[in-house]
Amino acid sequence: MFKYVLLFAFVVYVSAASSADDAKAEIKSQHADVRPDGFSADLETSNSIHVVSAGDAQGNIKGEFGWVSPEGTNVQLTYVADENGYQPKSDLLPTSPPIPAAIIKELEWLSSHPQKESKN
Repeated sequence: MFKYVLLFAFVVYVSAASSADDAKAEIKSQHADVRPDGFSADLETSNSIHVVSAGDAQGNIKGEFGWVSPEGTNVQLTYVADENGYQPKSDLLPTSPPIPAAIIKELEWLSSHPQKESKN
């Protein structure tokens, strides 16, 4: 499992390292603790990339990663990976539009007026 965390951190690092300064980035800190009951790992580079993750023996993982985009935007993403799948959260991820009020009203009406089953 730990090798996947390091691979993920490396992919994030390489993806964000697009400018000349990023190509010269150095690892400022890197820690990993692999135990029978789980793991924890973190990585920080000189060009503001950071990755933090922790997991348990059941395969549940929580973490976050971030970097500064070429436009100067601070990109942050947190995630949980568990029995419900991968669940990322970030202000920069796309979201679905809100449900229109008329549709909400119709759904409420339908749920309060269930159809009777017809006998054939």
